[in-house]
Amino acid sequence: MAVTKEQISMTGFEIVAYAGDAKTALIKALESARVGKIDEARALVEEANKSIVDAHNSQTKLLADEAGGMNMDVTFIMVHGQDTLMTTMMLMDECKFFIDEYERINKIEEKLDMKN
Repeated sequence: MAVTKEQISMTGFEIVAYAGDAKTALIKALESARVGKIDEARALVEEANKSIVDAHNSQTKLLADEAGGMNMDVTFIMVHGQDTLMTTMMLMDECKFFIDEYERINKIEEKLDMKN
């Protein structure tokens, strides 16, 4: 049995949508951290992680089908989905680092009484 190109493309669209939601949350997390809202930033990263898990679940179903012997054709939208997911995962790693750094800077500024 083969998975149709339409099914693969729809999975690609799902992955793009979930990764896009995650990216939006991560950008908001950076903005929150920059203004000192560290807890809010970390909550947004957790929200992003949930979307990434959803994207992985969509991806894993296709991987399992292929491993089970189903024939698959790669579609451009699936490639785009994979690319979007991978770059969003990289962004999440970077966001975690920058949130930690904003928190560290905030603590230093407080000790130096530099807060406005």
